[in-house]
Amino acid sequence: MDALAARIDAVLPQTQCTRCGYPDCAGYAQAVASGAAAINQCPPGGVEGIARLARATGLPTLPLNPANGVEGARGVAVIDEDWCIGCTLCIAACPTDAILGSNKLMHTVIEPCCTGCELCVPACPVDCISMENVTHELTGWAAWSQSQADEARHRYEFSSDRRFREKGENDKRLEKQANAKLVDLPAHSQITDPDALVRKRAAIEAALARARARRGNASGNR
Repeated sequence: MDALAARIDAVLPQTQCTRCGYPDCAGYAQAVASGAAAINQCPPGGVEGIARLARATGLPTLPLNPANGVEGARGVAVIDEDWCIGCTLCIAACPTDAILGSNKLMHTVIEPCCTGCELCVPACPVDCISMENVTHELTGWAAWSQSQADEARHRYEFSSDRRFREKGENDKRLEKQANAKLVDLPAHSQITDPDALVRKRAAIEAALARARARRGNASGNR
């Protein structure tokens, strides 16, 4: 991230809600810095957020783009524990690891860690998550603080690093299994035709090469 993008990211609320049209606050900051996005696409920041972005970029202020949403009070996710089926989809959707639970067990929200991003709501297959207004008439930065934004950024970065490591470890485990099968492919396959086994081996080797290339690209982009 270049210096301008870093300055822009520093004044964003770090809710990681994606309402700006980008996958996270850092992505939006980079888009604003490059001129690909306007400074009025962050509903959680609201009018004050646009003013902060204008100061950081030297660009004129603009009204909040209604296509991205409206400035509103901050909400906190609440899980109806009677309906929760323990599917873990909300856990996967939460950008700050603010939801605790495990497969087939009840989940609960760590309220101080919830940014109000609402990403868990559509992820729930049984519609057991709602948003509770915790700031009432306060909106935008009046409903959020810099210390909360800093904590949200820290939790998001930690969560992103953890998920990246876990995916890498899983990919390596699967690659190890695939390589073990390649050593004696006939013993690990119901295919007996020699030509079909050759094609099967070529397909597995190609898949492994693609996986290694993707892993290399992902590491280079971090």
